[in-house]
Amino acid sequence: MSYLLRVLLPDRPGSLGSLAVALGTAGADIISLDVVDRFDGVAVDDIVVNVPNGTFPDTLITAAEQLDGVMVDSLRPFGGILDAHRELELIDAVAGAGAGADQMLADELPAALRLGWALVVEETADGCRLIARGPAAPLWDGGQVGAVCSLERATALEDDLPEEWTAMDTAVAAAPLASGHVLVVGRPGGPSFRPSEIARLGYLTGILRSLNAG
Repeated sequence: MSYLLRVLLPDRPGSLGSLAVALGTAGADIISLDVVDRFDGVAVDDIVVNVPNGTFPDTLITAAEQLDGVMVDSLRPFGGILDAHRELELIDAVAGAGAGADQMLADELPAALRLGWALVVEETADGCRLIARGPAAPLWDGGQVGAVCSLERATALEDDLPEEWTAMDTAVAAAPLASGHVLVVGRPGGPSFRPSEIARLGYLTGILRSLNAG
């Protein structure tokens, strides 16, 4: 069984090594690691681990948080490995997908950015119209969504959202695409989007807008 842990730990030499040892004592094998953010002497890391079948997830939290200054922000099952190259591969594929670009983005982006779901909407005079829905995205077909009106940059969204988007305590963010389309992404159960993740989403969609304009 694989899990993705988002861990906050002191940003100093030896912290990650101590965490690896602690997780190892709980039977976890670290598969991959991605540094999500750094701020005020704290590092935010996403760590994928494999554990034997029957291992209780709580044991991973207990093992990590026994270390001074370490906090597990979230823990959830994970079906892949972290790979930053997936973003570049996705940009290349979407850029060449023509009319199917929006659907490809909705289908493939969650795996690239460790999200739960993605959908693409189009702003209209009557609200927002659904353009593309990824396989895990909520069953929502359109309506008024003030939070995405005239969106100029990638942003974490909290207010004025459809109930379908925020079910299961879902963290939501959005970013403008070309031609009045908006990419909306969700992460059920959190954690909330960090500024570095919003920036990452903005870079990706900004490249796609530039390619589309060219």
